[in-house]
Amino acid sequence: MSLLQEVDAIEQESIKPLDECQKLIEHGVSTADDLLREGESAVHGDVGQQNEKLCIFTKKALHIQLDSLPEVPSLVDVPCLSAQLDDCLLTILKNQIFRHGTVASRPPVQLEEFVEKPGGILVRWCKVDEDFIPQDYRLQYRKGTASHFEDVYVGSETEFVVLHIDPNVDYQFRVCARRDGRQEWSPWSVPQIGSTTLVPHEWTTGLEGYSLSSRRNIALRNDSQSCGVLYSKAPTYFCGQTLTFRIETVGQPDRRDSLGVCVEQQNGCDSLQRDKAVCISTNGAVFVNGKEMTNQLPAVTSGSTVTFDMEVVHLGPSSNEGGSFKLRVTISSNNREVVFDWVLDQCCGSLYFGCSFSYPGWKVLVF
Repeated sequence: MSLLQEVDAIEQESIKPLDECQKLIEHGVSTADDLLREGESAVHGDVGQQNEKLCIFTKKALHIQLDSLPEVPSLVDVPCLSAQLDDCLLTILKNQIFRHGTVASRPPVQLEEFVEKPGGILVRWCKVDEDFIPQDYRLQYRKGTASHFEDVYVGSETEFVVLHIDPNVDYQFRVCARRDGRQEWSPWSVPQIGSTTLVPHEWTTGLEGYSLSSRRNIALRNDSQSCGVLYSKAPTYFCGQTLTFRIETVGQPDRRDSLGVCVEQQNGCDSLQRDKAVCISTNGAVFVNGKEMTNQLPAVTSGSTVTFDMEVVHLGPSSNEGGSFKLRVTISSNNREVVFDWVLDQCCGSLYFGCSFSYPGWKVLVF
């Protein structure tokens, strides 16, 4: 029998007298309560029956011992559990602490930066102890200050996008690390607060060819024969932000597949390879207003991340030679990028994003 089992056995045996005391006390309280109700009924009843009820009440009260309580065991009779440790065991513990323990004046890593993302926060951290050689980092967060911290990332990177963040709500973050070849983690960094004011990106619902997650930020191309472009719920992408597509799973590629942004929704199109849109195909080809560029990115694979960054480089009066609104676009994928100017005939404060896949199996997360 283990020590914990011995403790449980002693507890079960010792609590029996106390349980009996509790039952007797509860029974006495219940009896007294019933007697009190009968007394109130006798006092407030009809005058003709009052004497009879008071007589019955008096007899019951004489036979009930309301002032008696069961004997409560004294403290010396109650079992007391204690642990006795030999001096030799304490010496062993001290030696192990001196051997494996460390003292740090500050944590070896600290949080460095928080960057707002739609429905998320990009968290960056850095090493502040030059003598500390980290193998892995561990990032935790919690909503407000009431809940406990939860692991959100463990790995070798020094930044991570935390998703499923409610806008305009404070979250606390902390990070720690462990040395190369060690199992124990370092002390935690000083907790810091991060938040985002940007609402999460969402795919629009109702398109037959795609199944969406509960938060509508993940789209899966299903087995439906229906095809077309799945657009965002609203034009929630703004210049100056980074729009990120992460490929969770892949299906059979097709040259008409597309991931990108557009000025407006055009129902009936089977791809974003059209006017007023820029996109990348699953084979890495880049299209601007429906025309394929000479530069090409690597083909999209499972786990690939495709990002779109845009900034306004020209805003002027309309002319006969072209548009009046020019955006500098950077598309990145698999550590490569293409940069080009996207000329539009109208000013766009915000843009839609979209995707299209000819075959099932493709799953895309947007943030």
